[in-house]
Amino acid sequence: MFKKDLQTAPKQKLKSSVQRSLRQSLLTTYPLLTPHIDEVLPKKASLSSIKLPDRNTLYVVDSVTPLFFQQDAAGLVPHLRLVHRFPRAFPSVRIDRGAIRFVLSGATLMAPGLTSAGGRLPPDGSPKGLEEGKELEQHVDEDGRWSRELVKGEPVVIMAEGKEEACAVGFLVEGTAEVKAKGKGPVVEEAHFLGDGLWNLVLD
Repeated sequence: MFKKDLQTAPKQKLKSSVQRSLRQSLLTTYPLLTPHIDEVLPKKASLSSIKLPDRNTLYVVDSVTPLFFQQDAAGLVPHLRLVHRFPRAFPSVRIDRGAIRFVLSGATLMAPGLTSAGGRLPPDGSPKGLEEGKELEQHVDEDGRWSRELVKGEPVVIMAEGKEEACAVGFLVEGTAEVKAKGKGPVVEEAHFLGDGLWNLVLD
């Protein structure tokens, strides 16, 4: 989505009512950010939006810290800099070493990169989707597996075998339970990866 370098567009300061709405939307989508929300979006901070190509909008705090972006009315997707600050707050899958170069070129993530020995999908028998009342219980285990099955359309963070920090974020085009059953086909449509135009965007 952001393979090319991006030009800095004018920032637009958001009204406090819009900021409150975005804050709530962020917590609904990523409940594990709840303990950190005042660090992510301080109450006295200024939240601005920047228009990006392909009908995307980037949200930044105090003009310099990118938080998340959104295409049209789709869900909020965390910027990788936010993911690196709070890596356990976002649902994730892990790719094997062989898939890293493809992901870092913006390719659609295919099932073999996740179903191989180095890949990580949620454990078999995990609950499917976000269970009401149990939002704060989801987590990544010691083996690098998310505690619930992720469903089609959910934003997901892509971790990589042997690497500490996330390398991409995108949307699931297939639920993780279906990926395990099929073992082939596209899984994640990348929205943003390390080294892309959004990562390299200079905010001042």
